[in-house]
Amino acid sequence: KYVLWPRIDQKSCFKSIATAGFVPIVIENLLEGDELRTDLAAVEKEIEDRGAESILCVLSTTSCFAPRVPDKVQELAKICKRHDVPHVINNAYGVQADRCMNLIEEAHRVGRVDAFIQSTDKNFLVPVGGGVVAGFDKAFIDEISKLYPGRASAAPTIDVFITLLSLGVAGYKRLLAERKELFKALSAGIAEVAAEHGERLLTTPHNPISLAISLSSLSHRGDGAGGAQRPGEDATFFGSMLFQRCISGTRVVAPGSSKTIAGQISPRSCAIERERCQHHGGSCLQPRLL
Repeated sequence: KYVLWPRIDQKSCFKSIATAGFVPIVIENLLEGDELRTDLAAVEKEIEDRGAESILCVLSTTSCFAPRVPDKVQELAKICKRHDVPHVINNAYGVQADRCMNLIEEAHRVGRVDAFIQSTDKNFLVPVGGGVVAGFDKAFIDEISKLYPGRASAAPTIDVFITLLSLGVAGYKRLLAERKELFKALSAGIAEVAAEHGERLLTTPHNPISLAISLSSLSHRGDGAGGAQRPGEDATFFGSMLFQRCISGTRVVAPGSSKTIAGQISPRSCAIERERCQHHGGSCLQPRLL
C-alpha cells in the first residue's frame, strides 16, 4: 500500500507513486550544514510502525538538485534488507556521475537494491523520452521487461544505440571525465560570481551534479498588499527574468511556496517549514538559485 519516499522536490516521482495507486509516505530530510540529507531513523520508524508487509518499497534518490544530496543509500539498503522491504533507487542523472554509481554498487554489496532507474536523455546525449531499468538480479529485470506492452516507439532505443555506437567506450568515458573537470570549473566560477554580488555558493560536497547559490539579497524586498513585504517576491521575479532570456536550466526556489500534487501539499505549510528551518539557523528560509 505504501511507498516510503525520502523527499525530493521533483514532481514526477511523487506523481508516479500516486498514478500506480500507492500512497506516498514523505520522509522529511535533515539539514546538515547546507545539505539536506536522509533521515534514516524516520525511515526505519515508518517501516516498524506501518509494518513491512504493507510497504511496497523504499524509493530513494541518488541524483537531485542541491542543496538536496544523494540519499544514504547504503544505510537504506541495510534497513531494507533487515526488514525485507524492496528498495528502488531513482538514479535519473546518475550514470554520468561515478560517485552515484559507486553508491549503488556499495548499497548492493552491503544491503538490498532491487532496481535502479535512469533517464536516457540525461546520461546518453539523446532526446527526452527513454529510461533504463537496471538491477543486480537478471531474472527480476527480465520479469519487469515482460510487463512492457510493446506499443511504444522504438526511437529511444535506436537513439541510444546509435549514440553509443558512434562514441564507443573510450569516447563515452572521455565525456564522463570531461564532465567531472568542468563541474569543478563551474563550481569555482559560480562561487566567484556569487561573491561579487554578496551571495555564496552553498557547500554541498556530497552532490556531484548540482550547485546552488544563496539569493539573500532578494529575500525581503517585494511589497505585498498594503505595503507588506512578501518574502521571495523579487527572487521569483529574478527567476522569470532568467527564463525569459532563455536560461531554462536554472530555477529559483523561494520560501513559503507550496504546490498541491495528487491531493497532497508539497512542501509543508509555510509555518511548519519556517519552524523547522529556524531550528537549524534559518538558512533554508533564504531563496536559492539552483
